Amino acid sequence: MPEPILSIKDLTVEFSTEDGIVKAVTDVTYDLHPGEVLGVVGESGSGKSVSVMSVLGLIPQGRIVKGEAVYKGRDLLKLPQRELRKIRGGEMAMIFQDPMTSLNPVLTIGNQIGEAVKVHNPDSDDAAARKRVIHLLELVGVPYAERRIDQYPHEFSGGMRQRAMIAMAIANDPSVLIADEPTTALDVTIQAQIVEVLKAAREETHAAIILITHDLGLIAELADRVVVMYAGKVVELSDVYTIFNSPRHPYTLGLLNSLARLEGDQEWLHPIPGHPPSLVSLPPGCPFHPRCELSHGRVVCRTDFPALRSFGEGADHLSRCHFAEELAAAQATALANAGNPA
Repeated sequence: MPEPILSIKDLTVEFSTEDGIVKAVTDVTYDLHPGEVLGVVGESGSGKSVSVMSVLGLIPQGRIVKGEAVYKGRDLLKLPQRELRKIRGGEMAMIFQDPMTSLNPVLTIGNQIGEAVKVHNPDSDDAAARKRVIHLLELVGVPYAERRIDQYPHEFSGGMRQRAMIAMAIANDPSVLIADEPTTALDVTIQAQIVEVLKAAREETHAAIILITHDLGLIAELADRVVVMYAGKVVELSDVYTIFNSPRHPYTLGLLNSLARLEGDQEWLHPIPGHPPSLVSLPPGCPFHPRCELSHGRVVCRTDFPALRSFGEGADHLSRCHFAEELAAAQATALANAGNPA
């Protein structure tokens, strides 16, 4: 594969709370290659968003304990805020989870997208910026863009606001586009439309995309590779086909088995038992072992923290499980519940 455009290595982020130190992200390592879509999945609180937002300097209350995030040869974590602002919104852009709270309610859609254009293109005049904004709104499927450019966020539906956020994110043809739960709180029909808009945005900018979501259907539709996170750690990493067809971590398998099946008889869903652990006081050993159906009370699961290692399928498939090889026998169950993304 080509050299990564963004390389995150050993990233550890903590938050101080009244209950203690929250270890939001611990030793997270993954690469983003040019032109690919990297899916980051996991339950709420698994560290998906924090791992990326910290790279962009968007967690003022958090503390980056260690790690690096190398973008085009520069460590973003060591850049002054002035330099980081030049990259943020320009070469690297983000589509936030809730467009209603991300958009300014007292400014028109056109003003807000136009500001993003002019900040990174100081020579652009108002007429050129307006023309660019209209083009962007048309690109993401906003009808009557010449009229709707002067409307306010409350005059847009949820799906249209998300389209406007995507237009703002791609305004400066970024090299890296980060989409944080881009289909949350949208109905199924609108979700499908947003997926098509993301595909159009990818074709327009040729950007590498980090897709943060808990929706495995969205991952199957868009992602090339997948990072599975649990309790602030990467527990599995591979290409999307391998993740869906040969999962080698019991948490990944649990996510797949909890999906509703579209064909065949299925009387009950199979949720993962228990709850995610507190990030203030993680259990000893493997953090997933209290919920793991593969552990069976094995001592090593309760005492030894597993390393992220590659195994039989090749160096590109990594799993953080002591008994990853045993999951081959459970593969048929995952396939029956999740289907084949290809």
